[in-house]
Amino acid sequence: MAHGEKNVDANPLAALAAREAPRAFVGRAAPDFTMASTKNIQTLDEPVRLADYAGKWLVLLFYPLDFTFVCPTELQGFSARYDDFKAEGAEVLGVSIDSVHTHRAWIKAPKEAGGLGELRYPLASDATHRVSKDYGVHLEDQGHSLRGTFLIDPKGVLRMSLVNDLDVGRSVDETLRTIQAFKTGALCPVGWRPGQATLTG
Repeated sequence: MAHGEKNVDANPLAALAAREAPRAFVGRAAPDFTMASTKNIQTLDEPVRLADYAGKWLVLLFYPLDFTFVCPTELQGFSARYDDFKAEGAEVLGVSIDSVHTHRAWIKAPKEAGGLGELRYPLASDATHRVSKDYGVHLEDQGHSLRGTFLIDPKGVLRMSLVNDLDVGRSVDETLRTIQAFKTGALCPVGWRPGQATLTG
């Protein structure tokens, strides 16, 4: 099946019932994880753990597959704004079910061959699909995840969950704005931007 095409289950209720219940809930501790990653692109021997990001905000980006079409635009978009996220005390981590070897091949492949190019943050391998299931983004019938964006605060609490279907990429600006709004500790009205008045504080 081509990336982005829908696999419509003949019995969608049965497919829904077959899905494992997610463990990620906004306002509660984010599900723990340990995954192989491209943190060391040469050796691929440095895993990433949720505990690594204690004291920082974490933007956890689930995406369907390597060597596809929408995914590289998102991953490169977040990489281009990496300094802005760092300035807010945030890190970024991309996650798919591909192996770290496939991640590395995608990063290093030439653009004309569908290569991703260098990123300023690591990609993790959810090879067991366990983490995707815990965060409720795994598509059982297709064997990969939806486009899930999760914001985890410095205390390890999940503060935002946003899931897109396969066809449409995410907004880097809105992800960054949401972190900035949470960091005020105040009530922020619709469309709030840094420098604008909050409803409290």
